[in-house]
Amino acid sequence: MRKGLFALAAVGLLATGGMAACGKDKSNDTGSGGGTKSGGKQVGIILPDTKSSQRWGTDDPKYLKAAFDAAGVTYDMQNAQGDKQQFQTIADSMISEGVKVLITVNLDSGTGAAVLAKAKQAGIATIDYDRLTLGGGANYYVSFDNVKVGQLQGQGLVDCLKAKNYTKPVVAELNGSPTDNNATLFAQGYDGVLNPLYANGTLQKGPNRSVPDWDNATGGTYFEQMLTQNKNIKGVLAANDGLGGAVIEVLKKQHLNGQVPVTGQDATVTGLQAVLAGDQCMTVYKAIKKEADAASGLAIALAKNQKPTTATGTTTDPQTKATIPSVLLDPESITKANVKDVIADGFVTKDQICTAAFAKACTDAGIS
Repeated sequence: MRKGLFALAAVGLLATGGMAACGKDKSNDTGSGGGTKSGGKQVGIILPDTKSSQRWGTDDPKYLKAAFDAAGVTYDMQNAQGDKQQFQTIADSMISEGVKVLITVNLDSGTGAAVLAKAKQAGIATIDYDRLTLGGGANYYVSFDNVKVGQLQGQGLVDCLKAKNYTKPVVAELNGSPTDNNATLFAQGYDGVLNPLYANGTLQKGPNRSVPDWDNATGGTYFEQMLTQNKNIKGVLAANDGLGGAVIEVLKKQHLNGQVPVTGQDATVTGLQAVLAGDQCMTVYKAIKKEADAASGLAIALAKNQKPTTATGTTTDPQTKATIPSVLLDPESITKANVKDVIADGFVTKDQICTAAFAKACTDAGIS
């Protein structure tokens, strides 16, 4: 899911001509465990993109690589760069070359389910990572409690609006991609907090848009249109830090940043800095290392022909009603008061957050 403003420049563009190259071209290959193709590899991993969130270009690859290397399990990790055809092409290659386990972060449930069906036919164990593939029938699912993520966002926005002493403030909602089941769960969570307050008049429901593919530029355009049509917007439920950052850039043009509380998610460097600066009222920290460790742990056991024991929870596929063994982790709400917790957990460093422009904000927040 999870999704920051900036894609890593080093990622570059997709290789042309069908299947992504894994050798010299680094646009898709984020770590191949000692080789350049999945032939002979035990685990295949397909990540979704690098523009929706910095995590897919940096965090998840780093933690997954470390886990598989430590276990001596070979892997082929590639990124589809938001291209559904490329996603399928990478999967076809991994399946045909004989991986034992396939970990996927789908771009949408339709293409994701098609890939899972092929893997199942080939006798490959499958793990839905971070996003549930509706109707996909994965063997395992690893993610966070995504309804709780949304609840934290909704309550965070309510708390920030109360701190501003606004009366019946208009709230705009900028939701994630309509093809991402996580975005649906986030909305379920924050709407569960906000809708009763709309109903009793504490808050006023403003414009509400979903952003295709979590595209931050599109989100910024949508919010600019919202603000043009309704100058009284006093709070924004932005579904992640990338969308939140796009909203903040629009607010800055109108000299409204800091006056209009904005939520986020993913605890990205830019998101945390915005929280410290007072431009973003909160974010949600999802300990990606724990998620990567949970997924890699399942994959390592499966690759070694062992029965996994850690997927003690269950998730019901809302489309098929199938029950999927799951690992669901707890998210944490992050405000200016506890940004230091994310640093203490090792997810980001003080040097990354407390650059010259944010040195005083860091000191004021007790980050030393």
